[in-house]
Amino acid sequence: MTSIRPLCAVLLALSLAAPAVAASEPPSPRASALRAADPDAPIDLKRFMGTWYVIGRVPNFIERGHVASVNEYELRDEHKVGITYRYRDGFGEPLQEVRARASVDPDSGNHGWRTWFYRVVPTHSRVLEVAPDYSWALIGYPGREMAWIFSRTPDMDKALYKELAERLRDEYGVNTDKLKRVPQHPEQVGKLGYEVPNVR
Repeated sequence: MTSIRPLCAVLLALSLAAPAVAASEPPSPRASALRAADPDAPIDLKRFMGTWYVIGRVPNFIERGHVASVNEYELRDEHKVGITYRYRDGFGEPLQEVRARASVDPDSGNHGWRTWFYRVVPTHSRVLEVAPDYSWALIGYPGREMAWIFSRTPDMDKALYKELAERLRDEYGVNTDKLKRVPQHPEQVGKLGYEVPNVR
């Protein structure tokens, strides 16, 4: 168990640091907000702090099968962030949590994050984009096919999710064939496109 702990920490760290509209229809406010997002705009760390629900992710060894996944970010000092990842292995299972800390690179416009687990395993991740109103975020791991879609609420409509997934694919080269939605509610378990919980 001890030998896989660093690997587990690395994979979990990657997740924490990390829609089409018919032509005949007018664009929705959500779609307009997506087009208005500027991927190069600096991240306002104070606005980024708080609760983010994991709506979608490329499944990885550590997070695979987790449901009701949530990241909590707390600004501890200038460019230092405390992270708490909460999840369940199934909706009837106990809530679990993992804590980590991160340093944010101000020279990257606060996009580049270095996260530590168990105080020894640093990983790098990048906040790829944030909605202008900070209602969603795209998180990635540079050079890897790992990515996450975050939301301030546990629900995201299908059109916005699809558009964000396409953006991950088209703008950031993520293999979205592997992208899965994360069940945030029991009724989502077993639906097409959702990850299967570890415990049903």
